[in-house]
Amino acid sequence: MRPSMFRSVQSAIARSSASSSSRIPCRNYSVDSGPERKVAVLGAAGGIGQPLALLMKMNPLVSKLALYDIAGTPGVAADVSHINTRSEVAGYAGEDQLGKALEGSDVVIIPAGVPRKPGMTRDDLFNINAGIVKSLCTAIAKYCPNALVNMISNPVNSTVPIAAEVFKKAGTYDEKRLFGVTTLDVVRAKTFYAGKANLNVAEVNVPVVGGHAGITILPLFSQATPKANFSDEDIKALTKRTQDGGTEVVEAKAGKGSATLSMAYAGALFADACLKGLNGVPDVVECSFVQSTVTELPFFASKVRLGKNGVEEVLELGHLSDYEKENLKALKPELEASIEKGIKFASQI
Repeated sequence: MRPSMFRSVQSAIARSSASSSSRIPCRNYSVDSGPERKVAVLGAAGGIGQPLALLMKMNPLVSKLALYDIAGTPGVAADVSHINTRSEVAGYAGEDQLGKALEGSDVVIIPAGVPRKPGMTRDDLFNINAGIVKSLCTAIAKYCPNALVNMISNPVNSTVPIAAEVFKKAGTYDEKRLFGVTTLDVVRAKTFYAGKANLNVAEVNVPVVGGHAGITILPLFSQATPKANFSDEDIKALTKRTQDGGTEVVEAKAGKGSATLSMAYAGALFADACLKGLNGVPDVVECSFVQSTVTELPFFASKVRLGKNGVEEVLELGHLSDYEKENLKALKPELEASIEKGIKFASQI
């Protein structure tokens, strides 16, 4: 990759990496190296994993990049290792190499699992992906128990509780270090809001709370900045499109894939925020699905301040419109059921 092209890609990411909190100014994607940091991507040969591996290779905060999958990772690793950036890359394939991939990791990103297909809900993915997550988290508890774990594998509303239970059984659970990556919902909300309002998307902030599936995704357009003068119908349409963003991509790909590129981008943004937090950068705020007391539910996505220990603070929801209050009430039963489903699965292992 030519240096000028590399810089232009970083610049494009920088323009879109504003914090999800309206109180925090636009934060650029990392441009300076820092302490030695190892990042492991589990599921690195897949549709999300490959572009995610590329984006993490481009991040100068990463000094070591471990790419793991059941097969195919040596080729992916060889490919991205030729990119002239800071990190050293290694590929690992098969269960016998999982421990080596994880050892010494500061951040573990998990996009492993099967993608959605037309007519398939995130809940349909549960039986397959739950088992994958359980196995990977068992290894994380053994080989890098202090790593920040970024869960991408769907359904996130269930896989995060599964991970928590696995870590509890292993005696390594730290609620500050487990994250469900909901950044794609924020990315979509910003994009759709900016497009409708004809705003510069790099200047737009929209917090998204709740969960990471269907109606559990609640964009708080009442808190969006800059403020746009939308009708109630506009807000309803924007909310619905944000909630159905994954289905929109699945249908557009006509059965040949799901949201892989945009998810990889969102995953890279959140991992970058975690690395910044670990390195002591102040006021790093992103939305994430974490253990929370913001509502009566044990897990909930909201704005989270990141720091050297992972979650430094889970921020309150703030003022909600009547429409958002109604949606919040409506999403809770479905989100609660998904959380309980994950906990039940974990209790049977």
